[in-house]
Amino acid sequence: MKPEGRFDGFGVAARQAVIAGQVDAAALPRVADVLAEEGGRANVDYRITGSTDAGGRPALEVSLSGAVTLTCQRCLRPFAWPVAQSTLLLLARDERELARLDEEDHEHEVLLAEAPLDPVALVEDELLLTLPFAPRCPEADCPATGKGPPAASEAAGRASPFDALAGLKAAPGKKARR
Repeated sequence: MKPEGRFDGFGVAARQAVIAGQVDAAALPRVADVLAEEGGRANVDYRITGSTDAGGRPALEVSLSGAVTLTCQRCLRPFAWPVAQSTLLLLARDERELARLDEEDHEHEVLLAEAPLDPVALVEDELLLTLPFAPRCPEADCPATGKGPPAASEAAGRASPFDALAGLKAAPGKKARR
């Protein structure tokens, strides 16, 4: 699906309209920096639904689903990270209203919607907020935890450069040279 162009946030909220599409997260500049290099395409479906909050204030619900490839900070291998996020954004007409709503409502994010909104920019912002700061693959799959499959170098039978140090440490009765 091709993303739609800019839209009037208040108009979408009033009509309870839906804007939906799909973006390649790897093509989003700020998101591409945190994705694994080996990841390739990372399609994320989005849905922006106009609504109101419990107080009747105009809002947009931004929902994302898909998967992106991140690099595990324990084992440094790429892994698929599922994306399933939904956020309600209250709409503000100007800076004063933005500050007021932000002060009054600590439960929801507030978005300045005085100008037409870019759906891809909203998706990029929400995706950045949902990605982990230090991604880690599941412990059961991570070779660094000792619970997952062995790393490629171990599986290939290559010796670790630290094996020689372990041998020195294990040798009884030898003193270290100074």
